[in-house]
Amino acid sequence: MVGPPLEDRAVVDLPSLLRPGDLLVLNDIRVHHARLRARRESGGPVEVLLAGADEALVRPARRLREGERLVCGAGHVLLRTRLADGRWKIACEPDVDTLTASAGELPLPPYFGRAPTPEDEERYQTVYARTRGDLRGAAAPTAGLHLTPRLLEQLETRGVASASLTLEVGLGTFRPLGAEQIASGALHPERFDIPEATWEALRTARRVVAVGTTVARALESAEGPGPGSTRLFIREGYPFRRVDALFTNFHLPRSSLLMLVSTFGGRERVLDAYRHAVAARYRFYSYGDAMLVTR
Repeated sequence: MVGPPLEDRAVVDLPSLLRPGDLLVLNDIRVHHARLRARRESGGPVEVLLAGADEALVRPARRLREGERLVCGAGHVLLRTRLADGRWKIACEPDVDTLTASAGELPLPPYFGRAPTPEDEERYQTVYARTRGDLRGAAAPTAGLHLTPRLLEQLETRGVASASLTLEVGLGTFRPLGAEQIASGALHPERFDIPEATWEALRTARRVVAVGTTVARALESAEGPGPGSTRLFIREGYPFRRVDALFTNFHLPRSSLLMLVSTFGGRERVLDAYRHAVAARYRFYSYGDAMLVTR
């Protein structure tokens, strides 16, 4: 827990660290089989990582051409427009669900260095994940992976309410920062949807506790309930409007996620927590440990 004080606690202690009247806000996005193993018509292998409704990271991208169709399972991925950093505007033929069902795999982060296992199919999904409309995640909202049905019940008994929103985890969340994002002050767009009931719960909450940086970005971007899109890049000097506490994993260096957490908790305080985590041999990244940061 990044207080003050800085304390070593366990996730099972969360009910004692939160207070009656607090509101826990969860990102209920479901991770879909967004990594496609495709091939060019010439036979060369291509990896396509779907990120949002009509965009993908495609590798290797150098020799690909606009208008080219990549053979993928029962259909094709049409490369429509080349963007920067290996990104393409794409269209799936016949549709996204058909392709991901026949040729997709769970998009574990590349630093795992392995293919997904049957265990990952359950483990890399929050217990409250669900499909909402056409919003699909290309990565898990990893802070929520720590929460179990029993822990959520204990929080409810404690008087801590829960509410959900959906943010389509994509390039704005997991891509390393590049010159384009730093210069523009904006991340790649990600769609979200905030139910009316969640928006109303924010008004009466004693404290709003965001479970993960994706929830923080959605709450700080929205001006009301309903669908929206965010390119919000939270960095030093940003004045948080809605988030009072943040439950989050330990993040990669040079990432927008680490900048968000440092902005929220204070740069030196968060870096002290990271130094302590390294010394105490905490686990980092997607299947790693978490911290609760209060303001």
